[in-house]
Amino acid sequence: MSATPEIIDLEEKHYGSGQSGRRIPVDVKQRILYAIANIEYGSVEVVIHDGKITQIECREKIRMGRSEAGQRK
Repeated sequence: MSATPEIIDLEEKHYGSGQSGRRIPVDVKQRILYAIANIEYGSVEVVIHDGKITQIECREKIRMGRSEAGQRK
């Protein structure tokens, strides 16, 4: 087993019967990757309606260290 994660190219994935290989526009791919690259803690959700990506939702969590959270003097 290799140390690097396997990268799957969505365009080269083989589809079973009844499924079509839909292409994802380059600008949409870039926006998804940008959202992933710019989040430290949280999630990125891709919303799809009628087989098309309609929105990208980013939920970022802000982690508070013990020294920052709940300081009482």
